[in-house]
Amino acid sequence: MLLDFEQPIAALEGKLQEMKKLASENQVDVSEAVKALEEKIKILKKETYANLTRWQRVQLSRHPLRPYTLDYIEGITDKFIELHGDRTVRDDKAMIGGFGEVEGRSIMFIGQQKGRNTKQRQTRNFGMANPEGYRKALRLMKMAEKFGKPIVTFIDTPGAFPGLEAEERGQGEAIARNLKEMFMLKVPVICIIIGEGASGGALGIAIGDRVMMLENTWYSVISPESCSSILWRSWDYKEQAAEALKLTATDMLQHKLIDGIIKEPLGGAHAEPEKMKQLLKKKILSLLDELESIDPEERIMQRIEKFSGMGVVVEG
Repeated sequence: MLLDFEQPIAALEGKLQEMKKLASENQVDVSEAVKALEEKIKILKKETYANLTRWQRVQLSRHPLRPYTLDYIEGITDKFIELHGDRTVRDDKAMIGGFGEVEGRSIMFIGQQKGRNTKQRQTRNFGMANPEGYRKALRLMKMAEKFGKPIVTFIDTPGAFPGLEAEERGQGEAIARNLKEMFMLKVPVICIIIGEGASGGALGIAIGDRVMMLENTWYSVISPESCSSILWRSWDYKEQAAEALKLTATDMLQHKLIDGIIKEPLGGAHAEPEKMKQLLKKKILSLLDELESIDPEERIMQRIEKFSGMGVVVEG
């Protein structure tokens, strides 16, 4: 799948393949021309991805080939055991979690999971968790705390499920409880936005000592389309809404709402998924080394102070 702004790059890559094919069939040396075209493609890629609009980054965050939570977990861990259920209602397939071993270290991984095809998307509810999903996440966090294991959460959701049944089972309360409890966890907590980070659905597993964003992701109280529909009564102004929301990783870092940005391979995480997994693994281990050197009580205080200091307060 190609996005609009990727079309010029794809056209040049198509010409490159044709050139190589013709050279192979006719036994012609076009190495200089191939080298020049490859350099031109590289320059165009750098210029294109360095100057993306906010809406274009939103599009990249939703790319269907982009790695999801389980892709990262499987790529990062040497062994992973998924745990199920909230011990109250059922197992929410939109929220997954379990213990994973990374270079001899046991880590609790938790995150929203989307689906690749229609059946998987229905099973995973498009990555939108119900209250039992957040209660499962909290149960696993408490288990990790009990055994002294660090927690890593992967955020990728268009929002918590807004259905009537979710509200009946306490969607708001489940997310609010997660926020409260995550502030007080005694183990290191790392939260990483790997795709979409929408509203309370994202925030419900995003209270951590270090909150990171992949380069081409977004984090906001509302999606550009929903914002457009509220302000303009139409989805046609989603590009303007994205600009007004200032929802990219760069925007979030400037406003001190996250702690850092993890660079993606040129072309996005989906362009080189294996490389992206290794970059993420390296960053997680580095952050854990940093956080585990801090006293647990001090770490909790730093976590509380960080989130308490967010926003702007004007006294009358």
